[in-house]
Amino acid sequence: MSTSKKIVVVGAGPGGLTAAMLLARHGCEVHVYEKSRRVGGRNTAIVAGEYTFDLGPTFLMMKYILEEVFELAGRKVDDYLDIRTIDPLYRLRYADGREFFPTLDKNVMREQIARLFPGNTAGFDRFMKYEKTKLAHLAPCLQVPYDKPTHLLRPTLIKALPYLDAHKSLYSHLSSYFSDPDLRIAFTFQAKYLGMSPWKCPATFSMISYMEHSDGIHHPIGGLNQISVAMAKVVEEHGGQIHLETPVEQVLVQNGSVRGVRLAGGEEVRADYVVINADFGYAMCNLFPPGTIRKWAPEKLEKKAISCSTYMLYLGVDRKYDDLPHHSILFAEDYKKNVAEIAGERVLSEDPSVYVQNASVTDDTLAPEGHSTIYLLVPTVNNRSGVDWAQARKVYRDKAIRMAEERGGFTDLGKHIIVEREITPRQFEDDVNVYQGAVFNLAHSFDQMLLFRPHNEFEEVRRCYLVGGGTHPGSGLPTIYESGRISAGQILRRDAWFT
Repeated sequence: MSTSKKIVVVGAGPGGLTAAMLLARHGCEVHVYEKSRRVGGRNTAIVAGEYTFDLGPTFLMMKYILEEVFELAGRKVDDYLDIRTIDPLYRLRYADGREFFPTLDKNVMREQIARLFPGNTAGFDRFMKYEKTKLAHLAPCLQVPYDKPTHLLRPTLIKALPYLDAHKSLYSHLSSYFSDPDLRIAFTFQAKYLGMSPWKCPATFSMISYMEHSDGIHHPIGGLNQISVAMAKVVEEHGGQIHLETPVEQVLVQNGSVRGVRLAGGEEVRADYVVINADFGYAMCNLFPPGTIRKWAPEKLEKKAISCSTYMLYLGVDRKYDDLPHHSILFAEDYKKNVAEIAGERVLSEDPSVYVQNASVTDDTLAPEGHSTIYLLVPTVNNRSGVDWAQARKVYRDKAIRMAEERGGFTDLGKHIIVEREITPRQFEDDVNVYQGAVFNLAHSFDQMLLFRPHNEFEEVRRCYLVGGGTHPGSGLPTIYESGRISAGQILRRDAWFT
């Protein structure tokens, strides 16, 4: 239905682009303002010479949600993206040298568990059965807003209450399935996708590891950044405009309601609605007129729990590692200590865990022939730790490469580097505008979920909507797409454009 409503989206990340697609599809005049020269936010590309890397996410899960939002935008995702399923899902390497390759093949999974973790096969079957039911109850709760207390009385949430498991930690929940501590870690390290410790993360999020084992992990050819490129194309096909290298300086507010935005340089753009896809903490501290924000004011944000950060290393190398998998997780010798140092003590781990992506084994578009892109991610402290990354960066750089070589099997990796890029937690804050370098946003503790997370229809300013990891349902690409779908739906329903 055609409408003259004008909507400004601040930031071309996955949440903002999802909302923009859906709003443009329904005839809204959509303008997306992005400070960078590429779309995607933390789901963008880093191009270094002839090598292309994903800046942030490298796992695509719950592909069906991506398919659904494209369908709502009147498009088919397969017309824009070549998405491959990665199987085995990943390689888990423990400090003692044992390797575990979780796979979608349930018979192979049972064989591996019986060999590596004797006596735990039945626990895997119980995990798959219970968590399937749990996800069926919880998934609908992630597709609707929680903007007022009465939303907590929805029948879907009430029916899901027995499955929330919020009274216990993720690790303790997995202990009910598995007796072997290393196998528990294999099904709980996914708490890192939320920037949390498995010993602190609510057991609600056991659904993440279940989704991996039921729906798989996927890779779009060209990298996950190509999802953002595809979304931007759909926005423009529906008449929306994307303005790159055009930062928003301030959201304009009058009498408690948005009136548009002021761009860097002073130009004011009037709008009926503003959708905020900037990092939530950054937006609260920088994008609103002084005195506008109260509930989420900077001094109150300082008291909120936030996620950990990551040290990132992107290496273009002049050789292939075809014998190594697409995804590898190399666990610290004492994983619990490593996690506690990050989440509790806020100190740098002497023995960290490292994630290695060897995407060129699947995708030959990312590097020249015979070359590879190697992506190293080390979970670490956010900037509340006070770590001086100007000093720490070299230590962590060498440590990450050494672990990839010695524990990961990436022989002589350091000798084959042609191009190299890095991002420290300090750079995430200073250059990418991530509050305190907390790349997974506000922590996903139960007191910061559902109604208690910043609302999709922002509670502090009328006609302002939030998308991204800092609002409901939370971090991770599938839930960020859901935030865009929720906020776009709220805007459209507000003026009865659809029901």
